[in-house]
Amino acid sequence: MKELLRNGIDHRALIRLAAGHGVRPSLLDCLGKLSWETVPDDARADLEGFRQSHLLNSLALAGELHRLATSLSDRSIPFVAFKGPTLALTLYGGLAGREYNDIDVIVPQRRADDAEDVIGSMGYASPHGDRKFRRAFLASQRQFAFIRNDDGTAIDLHWGFCGTHVPFPVAPDEIWDDPPRLSVGGRDVPVLSVPNLALLLAGHGTKENWAQLKWVSDFARMVDRHRDLDWASLHGRAQARGCGRALLLGCAMARELLDVAVPKVLASRIAGSEPVQKRAASMAETMRRGLPPPAQVEHFADLLLCDRTIDRVRGALKLAFTPTAGDYEAMRLPPALWSAYYASRPCRLAYRIVTRRA
Repeated sequence: MKELLRNGIDHRALIRLAAGHGVRPSLLDCLGKLSWETVPDDARADLEGFRQSHLLNSLALAGELHRLATSLSDRSIPFVAFKGPTLALTLYGGLAGREYNDIDVIVPQRRADDAEDVIGSMGYASPHGDRKFRRAFLASQRQFAFIRNDDGTAIDLHWGFCGTHVPFPVAPDEIWDDPPRLSVGGRDVPVLSVPNLALLLAGHGTKENWAQLKWVSDFARMVDRHRDLDWASLHGRAQARGCGRALLLGCAMARELLDVAVPKVLASRIAGSEPVQKRAASMAETMRRGLPPPAQVEHFADLLLCDRTIDRVRGALKLAFTPTAGDYEAMRLPPALWSAYYASRPCRLAYRIVTRRA
């Protein structure tokens, strides 16, 4: 790192890339350990300004998670917090050790409406219409976003870890058996167990096409800190869910980009999987080009979760026939005619594909 800095580097480009990949806290830590060698004053001031605002935002989100946990518990609604403040504490050792901008909680599907009522009572509202609209056009994603208008704080309410069209390494019904607790802002909050968190990080990174270095860093830290995990068993669980390659791909990306040693039991399985090796090499090469990550993950990218071709086909077909809010915006029909979107969506997708190629 010192050699790179001394040889000259575009600090503005460095900061832009760090922001795009969500790794500014790690960059700050690294540059601080190097005594900010060769870093111009204006670039350092920008990063220090981010550090202060990020710390304040992290504390605010931790406070909101504390408030949400209290409200859900008062209504006897089971929940587990993941990502956000809890992931920062678990893997990075502090609330501000990782970039994030919302709170994620998952509840049993049967209690999703109750949890939505709790979030609404806290001053949050959905930017995506009323409950009927969300159920019609967004429920297939198995999560809804809620935002507080006064400061933009966001809560993502989940009852699944991915959309209904793809498998995922860990199922929601596997997390409710006595989840561990983590102290956040003076309150113990239920979180994912370490094995379930490892599967979640592998699945989430794969679902998002490993487009941000932050997601690679998350999984790399998990591997590096928990070598005693039964990785063979975890891979078996993921395979049984139809997405065993996600775990192998996470390990391959951690090794390719961050030089983290892959657990021995999985190294041989990566070596025996040409699709995993090719995908990891391609993704790593894309990141090494120094281009900013895409603002939006490629459509159908989450089909990468599927090990089997038949599951990818099924997932693509389900996506093709499941109406979304975009279909409503393209052709606003009254609720009585919303079922027509099941027929119009494939036509709309086909038209977009044809015009894009033209």
